[in-house]
Amino acid sequence: MDSGTNGPQSDNPVVRLSFELALAVLAYVEELEAARRYVVARQLLRCGTSVGANVREAQHAESRADFVHKCKIAAKEAEETDYWLQLCAQAPAYPTPPTPLNETLLSVRRLLARIIISSKANAT
Repeated sequence: MDSGTNGPQSDNPVVRLSFELALAVLAYVEELEAARRYVVARQLLRCGTSVGANVREAQHAESRADFVHKCKIAAKEAEETDYWLQLCAQAPAYPTPPTPLNETLLSVRRLLARIIISSKANAT
């Protein structure tokens, strides 16, 4: 595993948590696929892993505006992930999303919101 500043052992909380989120999404997607819920599994896999990918991209942004933009994309992907998890939780015959997955997602969403707000405030 990558042990650099952007790896899963990163000191940066949003990098670390978004990576943990992706791992939790991968595990849950396997449950969905075992239950033959392929369409939802594919959607969740895309958005749930995209959060961390966009957070990682933001770490190498070309400007503050680029950083904020990439964080906003990550936040939107986190919102979509939340949507699919809520759908799975409410749909009959779908495996219930594990609580740690929802908790990690909430932590990532909160961190991204704070990062975006503070980055915008510091831009002026």
